[in-house]
Amino acid sequence: MPNGPSNAAKSLPAYQVGSGRKGFDLAAIDPGAKPFSCGDREGDRKALDALALELDALQNLFYADRRFKLLVVLQGLDTSGKDGTIRAVFAQTSPLGVHTFAWKVPTEHERDHDYLWRIHRQVPAAGEVMIFNRSHYEDVLVPVVNRWIGADETKRRYAQINDFERLLAETGTVIAKFMLHISKDEQRERLQQRLDDPAKHWKFSLGDLDVRKQWDAYQDAYQQAIAATGTRWAPWTIVPADSKLHRNLMVASVIKDLLLGLKLRYPTGERSLDGIRIE
Repeated sequence: MPNGPSNAAKSLPAYQVGSGRKGFDLAAIDPGAKPFSCGDREGDRKALDALALELDALQNLFYADRRFKLLVVLQGLDTSGKDGTIRAVFAQTSPLGVHTFAWKVPTEHERDHDYLWRIHRQVPAAGEVMIFNRSHYEDVLVPVVNRWIGADETKRRYAQINDFERLLAETGTVIAKFMLHISKDEQRERLQQRLDDPAKHWKFSLGDLDVRKQWDAYQDAYQQAIAATGTRWAPWTIVPADSKLHRNLMVASVIKDLLLGLKLRYPTGERSLDGIRIE
């Protein structure tokens, strides 16, 4: 029997990395797996549509409650679908209280500060949902792969990121980190689609081909970073992402369950309003 989003929680631990997870192996997770699938594409589409509506209602409640902040981190190699995930998962949510930030190469001004300075400026405020398209994890991926920093500096950054995220968690930020895990063959097909479609040329850079040549190095960098920074307060979820529909379904399901677990509530209204009738 297929899992479906309603009862896939039993399979979720196999895709999560937090404190206590031993022997994490990114290569052992199949990018083509569909642990949250209802069993057929039409069922998955209907489930995702329903989840989008549920997330809208939960986000409204989250915004009204204002006891928490939600930071959603989306990491993944080129074409893994960070933009598409945001569009699909938050398709029905009100723009009120939901924000997205796409991280680019640091500016000269940003490089004059520590690497987490620009990140801290964009974290969510009370009642807000902030979605990071890429994130501070670029600073333990790109420099590591290109050997701009050594092993000691990399370990220091892992520890600094853990401390930074613990600070956020201890001051009311709920952190959901997703690694969108695609296969090398799937990336090849998606890059080729960008080349074949003039409307998608703006998404393609010749530099993407250079990064693709570093595939194994990036897989290893992700493996090490996730293992070092999957914590109780900020666990990672590895999302098999060869299927775009499944990717969106899994992310939406995890976020919905996370919000439900917060036991959100509307604030108590003013007692002085009781009994008022509008003429």
